[in-house]
Amino acid sequence: MEKMPYRQELDTQMVTTSITQAVSTEKTVVSSDWRDGLPVLTGKRVALRELRASDAASLFAMLTTEEVSRFISPPPSTVEGFERFIAWTIRQRAAGSYVCFAVTVPGFDTAIGIFQIRETEPGFGTAEWGFAIGSPFWGTGVFQEGAELVVDFAFNTVGVHRLEARSAVRNGRGNGALQKIGAVQEVVLRKSFVRNGEQLDQVLWAILDEDWLHAKKTWECVVH
Repeated sequence: MEKMPYRQELDTQMVTTSITQAVSTEKTVVSSDWRDGLPVLTGKRVALRELRASDAASLFAMLTTEEVSRFISPPPSTVEGFERFIAWTIRQRAAGSYVCFAVTVPGFDTAIGIFQIRETEPGFGTAEWGFAIGSPFWGTGVFQEGAELVVDFAFNTVGVHRLEARSAVRNGRGNGALQKIGAVQEVVLRKSFVRNGEQLDQVLWAILDEDWLHAKKTWECVVH
């Protein structure tokens, strides 16, 4: 998801929900409906949680560097802008249309990146996901484990059936990461993303719920 979906004109009013869900897996603990508050998803290297206002400064430091921001739409340009973004993510989550997890690692209390999921059709049958992680944590396994937690959450908790991602053709690291998690390259979207005045081609990647279930079973057989 190279376009950060936050725009003030898209703000959605908070709504209340009465759905309650309980899901427990080896890596996750979900104790209530995600619209009321995101669960903490934990692995060996990462913990994913709801964003907090106190994450604004660390996200500003991590996500506005040239190497991180070169293939995403411009992130907020100030700490205050990230504070507004964080408040927006909470409103959108409560409205049931969007999820944004903070990525944290041992030794860092604040976020070093984010994972996002947004519905592209009512009811989250199809959704788009994306990520941005501070470059000091590239190549550490943080993405792989965090992505597995988020994709599992999308399919098993949110109820997504098809999960899409877009990545610039030039973004070799991003495309490699998506392929590694099991996404399938479907098509090239010509000149579909504008960055710094340049029109870039994007690759459309997708994971289906049945593909993810099959992949998980394969991994479990290899482990055991």
